[in-house]
Amino acid sequence: MKKPVLMLLALVLLLGNASAQDLKSLGKKVLGGGNDNQDVGQALKEALDKGVQKGVAELSVTDGYYKSIYKILLPDEARKVTDKLKSVPGFGNLENDLVEKMNRGAEKAAKEAGPIFGSAIKNMSFQDATNILMGPDNAATEYLKRTTWQQLYDKFNPVIVKSLDEIGANELWTNATTAYNRIPLVSKVNTDLDDHVTRKALDGLFGKIQEEEKNIRKNPAARTSDLLKSVFARQDRK
Repeated sequence: MKKPVLMLLALVLLLGNASAQDLKSLGKKVLGGGNDNQDVGQALKEALDKGVQKGVAELSVTDGYYKSIYKILLPDEARKVTDKLKSVPGFGNLENDLVEKMNRGAEKAAKEAGPIFGSAIKNMSFQDATNILMGPDNAATEYLKRTTWQQLYDKFNPVIVKSLDEIGANELWTNATTAYNRIPLVSKVNTDLDDHVTRKALDGLFGKIQEEEKNIRKNPAARTSDLLKSVFARQDRK
């Protein structure tokens, strides 16, 4: 049983966020044979949970979305509105204002992800973990997406709605679409800004997880311990 348990230790750093001290401590537990698989599995889940929470934290701070590759942009329909209103007094900077407010809402909502990911990790079976390690580059990401997407959407959406209301994004969008719809001969628009921001916020969240997962699988330089190098060397040869 030592080999599969050793393989599971790699999950601690799949997201690139668990500390070297966490890994060293867990390695001693396994290699020393002083704990049964249940204890080691629980320790692994706790370490993986720490990594996920750190990743969530990176997106939930100011500019976590707004100044990252996961920046949320307006939907195409909304750009049609902002382009048309550029010359209308009061709406010259509409697109930039909306984009910033949307990303601020996403950053605020991202704080809701931690407990949901934590529950998914807690319920991960030993077989789930083994399948993730030996699966494709996005196996861990897909596991979390499969087990948490709807819960995350249900949590994110009301927070997004409230955040966009509080920071004035929904009011700004309502005023903009009202002004746009008054323009003669244009096709009327009624973009659901809340749903768009919620889905894009989740896309960014899982994109962040997948980015780190792929890095630890494919980049030998990212394997920052002898244990990781040993485990993934086996995977490289499969």
